[in-house]
Amino acid sequence: MKLKSPLSLLGITLFIQSLFFSVADADFTQPFTIKSEDMKLRVEQVAADFSVPWGMAFISKEKLLITERNGSVYLFNLTDAKKIKLSNTPSVLAIGQGGMLDVALSPDYPKTGWIYFTYVKAVEGKGATTLGRGRLDDKQSGFSEWQELLVTKSTSGASQHFGSRIAFDEKGHLFFGIGDRGERDYAQDLSNHAGTILRLNLDGSVPDDNPFVNNRNALAEIWSYGHRNPQGLYFDREHNRLWEIEHGPRGGDEINLILAGKNYGWPVISYGKEYWAPIAVGEGTHREGMQQPVKVYDPSIAPGSLIVYTGDAFPQWQGNLIAGALKLQHINRVILDKDGNAVKEERLLKSLNERIRALTQSPEGWLYFSTDSGKIFRIRD
Repeated sequence: MKLKSPLSLLGITLFIQSLFFSVADADFTQPFTIKSEDMKLRVEQVAADFSVPWGMAFISKEKLLITERNGSVYLFNLTDAKKIKLSNTPSVLAIGQGGMLDVALSPDYPKTGWIYFTYVKAVEGKGATTLGRGRLDDKQSGFSEWQELLVTKSTSGASQHFGSRIAFDEKGHLFFGIGDRGERDYAQDLSNHAGTILRLNLDGSVPDDNPFVNNRNALAEIWSYGHRNPQGLYFDREHNRLWEIEHGPRGGDEINLILAGKNYGWPVISYGKEYWAPIAVGEGTHREGMQQPVKVYDPSIAPGSLIVYTGDAFPQWQGNLIAGALKLQHINRVILDKDGNAVKEERLLKSLNERIRALTQSPEGWLYFSTDSGKIFRIRD
C-alpha cells in the first residue's frame, strides 16, 4: 500500500481542522442564514449581557419586556438597543432554578395595562412559585401598581422544579404551571399545587367550572396534575388547545395536550430513567386513567419554553409547536397533523451552542429567543 506524503497528510489535517473551527469559532454576533425546509431565514443577535433572561413579552413593536432569573425586569428598546431596569418589582427569592420567571401581557392589555409575572417568593425560608401582576408607570420606568394574586402551596426544601410559564385562553382565564419541587409524590397529591397546571380568572380568583372546585380534598385552582416540571405552556386559540412541555428525568421529556382534571402520570408512569441507574421511573409508561404524551424526547432535550407559531413571516411554520432546548441546545420545531398528533420534527441552530431559554413571537411574526448566556436573538424572513 502506498503511503500518503507528509504534505498530503498535513493538508488533510488542516482541512479537517478548518471544518471544526469554522463552526466552533463562528462569529454569531454577525447576521447569518439558516434553512428550514425550503425557506432561508436570517438570524440576528439583537442584545447581550443579560443574566439568564428567563421570560420575554412584547409591549409594542419596538419594546420588549425581559425578566432575569436573578429578579430584575428590563424594558428593552429594539430600535436603539437601550435597556431600562424597571423599579418597584417584587422581592424575589433567586435560588437554584428559581427566581423571576415568566412574563406575559394580559389579553386585554391595551385596555387595562396588566402585565403578569411568575416568580419565586420566600415563604418561611423556602421558595413558593407565585403569580403577580403590575402596571407600568407613565414614564415606563417602573411599576406604579403591583398585585400579588396567588402564593402557591408548593414549598419544599429543594431549589428546583418551580416551573413556570403563563398562558391565556379567550375566555378570561390564565394558566400557569408548577413543578413537583423536587418531591415526586407532591405531583399526585391534590392538597398542594406542586406538579400541576393551575387555572385562574384574570383577577386571581378561581373559576366556578374548575375541575376540582367542589372536591374538599383538592385545591380549587388545579386544572391538571401529575407533571414533573412544566417549562413551556401555550394556548392555541385557533384549535382551543392548551399545550405544555415538561422536563422528564433522564430521558422522557414530554409534550402534553392539557385537559381539565386529567392526571399526566408523574411519578407513577414516565418514559424516563432514574439518574442513578438505567431503570424505569415508577411502574412503566402506561396506566389506566393517566394521560399519554403527544411526544416524548429520549434522550432529553431539556425544554425551556414553548409556543405555537401563528405569524405570516414563516408560512410553513404556521400551527407548529416551537420549543427551546437547554441541554441539547437548539430550536425544536414539531409539526402536528389536523388532530394534534406530532408527525415530524426539525432541529435548528444546533451549531449556535447555546442553551435556549425563552421564546416569543414579535408583531411581525419573527421569532425571538433568549439564551442562558445572556443573549437575545431573532429569526426573521
